[in-house]
Amino acid sequence: MPTRVITDENAFRFGEYEVQSKLARLIASSVGLSRADLARITGFARSTISQLIQPMIEAGLVKEQSMGANVRGRPATALMLNARAGVVLVADMGATHGRLVIADLAQRRLAEHVFGIDLAAGPKPVLDTVVTRFHELLDMHAMKSATVRSVVIGLPSPVDFNRGVPVRPPIMPGWDGFPVSAYMREKLRAPVLVDNDVNLMALGEARSRPADQSPLLFVKVSTGIGCGLVTSDGQLHRGADGSAGDIGHIRVPGRDDVVCRCGNIGCVEAVASTGAILSALRQAPGSLVQSDDDLARIVRAGDPQAIRLVRAAATDIGEVIAMVVHMYNPAAIVLGGRMSRLSDDLLAGIRAVVYQRALPLATRSLLIEKSTLNEYAGAIGGTVLAIEQALGAEGVAGILRDARN
Repeated sequence: MPTRVITDENAFRFGEYEVQSKLARLIASSVGLSRADLARITGFARSTISQLIQPMIEAGLVKEQSMGANVRGRPATALMLNARAGVVLVADMGATHGRLVIADLAQRRLAEHVFGIDLAAGPKPVLDTVVTRFHELLDMHAMKSATVRSVVIGLPSPVDFNRGVPVRPPIMPGWDGFPVSAYMREKLRAPVLVDNDVNLMALGEARSRPADQSPLLFVKVSTGIGCGLVTSDGQLHRGADGSAGDIGHIRVPGRDDVVCRCGNIGCVEAVASTGAILSALRQAPGSLVQSDDDLARIVRAGDPQAIRLVRAAATDIGEVIAMVVHMYNPAAIVLGGRMSRLSDDLLAGIRAVVYQRALPLATRSLLIEKSTLNEYAGAIGGTVLAIEQALGAEGVAGILRDARN
C-alpha cells in the first residue's frame, strides 16, 4: 500500500521520502535509537514517526530488535538498518592500484580486493576489469543475489562530480570527458557516483574523527599532490566545478625551471611529489633508485640525499598549505599518501612551515598529523558516500517502490 504524505509538525516542507531519508540516516549513524528517540530528536509526534518508519520496516530497510526492558519495565526496541537491505560497491582507484570494497548499509565491510591497474590502458579496459572483479567478489562471498544500492568510483583525477566524468586528468590518457558514471551505471544497474580520490580520503578521515576536528584539510602526497576539503558539518566542499582543493598546481616561487605535466611551470606537484624526488635521485651518478619502493627503502635507511629532498619537499608543500590555511581556517590538517608514511620528516617539515608562516589566529588550535586510516581512507570515504546516496530520498523511494512491486 502506498504510504501517506505526512503533513503535521511542518513535515509538509519536505517530501515524505526526504523525511524518511533523514530518519534512515539517523538510524544508520546512531546505535540503539528507538521510535521515542526519533520523536525527541526530530520534534515529530510518536505517531508520525511510526507512520514514517513502518513502510521502511515492511520494505526490509529498517528492522527492530529487542533491547530488554526499559526503566519502566516495558519491552524496549531499537531501530537499525537491515543488513540484508542491499550492498554498496566502492572502487578506490589510485595511479597503480585499485581497492574494491563491498559493504552493507550499516557500513560493515563484507569483501575487499586489491589489484594492480594500468590507467594508461584507457577507461573501458580498466572499468570493465572493475566490473568483472566486483561480480567475482559478489559471487565468491555468496552475495550474487544482493541488490546493489549504490556505487562509488574514486579516480586520481579532477572530476566533474555532477556529470560523473574526469576532466583533463594528467596521468590518465584517454579518460578526459569519458562518461564513467553512465558507463558503470549501465554495467552494474545501480546509481553511480564518481569523485576525486583525495575527496574520498578526506571524507573517510573526517567521518572517522571527532566532529570538532572539522573543517578538515586532507593533503595527499604521493605520485601527485592533492587536497580534499571537508566542512564543519562533515560535508565535502567540491567547489563550483569540482576543482576545490587542487593544490598540486599552485606555483612554487623560484622554481620556474621545472615544467609540470599539466604544462605550467613550478607547480608544487612537479617540485615536491614522490615523482619529483625520484627524478632528482635518478640524476645522481650511479643511482639505483628507480621506483617508489626504492625511495621508501633508502629513506628508511637514512640516505642523506633522500632525506634532504624529502625535507625540501616538506618546505615547499608547507608554504602552499600555509596559504590554504589562511583561506580555509581548518581545525585539522591530515597528511596521507605514500610519502607521508615513509618517515616523520615530511610531517615535521610541513608543521614547522605552517606554524611559522600562518598567522596565530589560524594556527592556535590547529591540529596537523598523519592519517589514521592510511591506505583505507579512500575506501572508507567511498563507503560513506555510497551509503548516503543509497539512503538519500531517491534511494529510499526506490527501496520502498521495489518492495511494493
